[in-house]
Amino acid sequence: MSARSELELAGQVVELVRRLGGPAAQAEVVATRADLALTRFANSAIHQNVSESTVGVRLRVHVAGRTVAGSGSIVTTDGLHALVERTLAATRLGPLDPGWPGLAPPTPASIAPPVDEATAHAEPDQRADRVAAFVAAAGPLTTAGYCRTAHRSSAFANSAGHSAYGRSAEAAMDGIARRDGADGVARRSADRLSDLDGAELGAQAAAKAQAAADPVELPPGRYEVVFEPAAVADLLQNLSWYGFNGKRYAERQSFAEPGAAQFDPLVTLVDDPLGASGLPFDAEGTGRRAVTLVEAGTTRAVAHDRRTAAEAGAESTGHAIAGGATWGPMARNLRLSPAAAGPASAVGRNTTGTAAGAVVDADTAALVAGVRRGLLVSDLWYTRVLDPKSLVVTGLTRNGVWLIEDGTVVRAVRDLRFTESYPRALGPGAVLGLGALPVRQPDRVDGAWWEAPSVRLASWHFTGGASG
Repeated sequence: MSARSELELAGQVVELVRRLGGPAAQAEVVATRADLALTRFANSAIHQNVSESTVGVRLRVHVAGRTVAGSGSIVTTDGLHALVERTLAATRLGPLDPGWPGLAPPTPASIAPPVDEATAHAEPDQRADRVAAFVAAAGPLTTAGYCRTAHRSSAFANSAGHSAYGRSAEAAMDGIARRDGADGVARRSADRLSDLDGAELGAQAAAKAQAAADPVELPPGRYEVVFEPAAVADLLQNLSWYGFNGKRYAERQSFAEPGAAQFDPLVTLVDDPLGASGLPFDAEGTGRRAVTLVEAGTTRAVAHDRRTAAEAGAESTGHAIAGGATWGPMARNLRLSPAAAGPASAVGRNTTGTAAGAVVDADTAALVAGVRRGLLVSDLWYTRVLDPKSLVVTGLTRNGVWLIEDGTVVRAVRDLRFTESYPRALGPGAVLGLGALPVRQPDRVDGAWWEAPSVRLASWHFTGGASG
């Protein structure tokens, strides 16, 4: 499907709403073609290669004070007619919507970066080559994971006369290496498939798995920690969804206080959807741009769509998502910027030890070197929010934890459960160092990614073993 046909498809649905719902019916439409491909491997061999190409239409209409959304994948004349009819019929049954902000007016489109065509049209053997390199680099260890590519093109149109078009492409690789029940992980997301080095990722995962053997138990308590980018990505995701969400902020369910110094001065958080190959508009057709949420520790903004912006007397920041009336606007391309001066820890101290393979890059090594006694954490998972207001989260470590003593990683530790307030852990005086090179981590949500360096934190509350 070409850009013209996607724009024509979106415009056709708008005209159908006008014809079937009358001139008072307001409509906005997003027509998207998605080409997704996945090469999955387990037991050190590819076992599945799948791809799909789909076309979908998402429609939202506002009639007589009521707002309803619908979607469909049948884009024939009859299929589009049925989509419009059932969506209009639903507006007669839905509740009144006093918060309807109206449609986005015609505005110039944001300029998105060019899409890497080689990634958009990647072949299975190109993904397989990276899997083969990952497996070879891991040597005798058992490996599993995936390499994926995605290409999306979307057109937007509404009955106010606004239209927009954009494309995005991305690639990601996520894999583990296993030795005697100990796992090491490496994952990366990029705009170009050529930027993913399967051998580098496989070697990192294998080194971590080798270093994770024979873990010991540690008592619960507060420990200084060095989080690698994969673990930091979980912090960014939860801060975004629960903290910098304009709907939660309006409902007083967010910790965010714009203008207050809520974070350590080393922390700057920018949502930058166009810093990568992303769509230049959101679900309401608003142009997307970089938005600074935290600047040198001070909270500056929260994410808004048209609905939450109208409530706050502000402007949309281009963060509308499908289902935003329920979930609120979300920043899904959040970057933790490293400190200008680089890591706060000294570089050049001895970081070797009985678990030397746990440290796979110079940034992490520099942070580890400054820790007298603490933990190196690769990954967090199964995280669940206990208190949205203070963003207290519980979860588990995964894919490797190691004890640090006097700047040296000395041995592996069994996985631990934690309960921690993410804003508190990143609060004033709590961030002791950031690495210099952010690493982009993939997300399962379409077009979402989290980019961060390794981070050294003064305190993290571990409440017991992983089974506790």
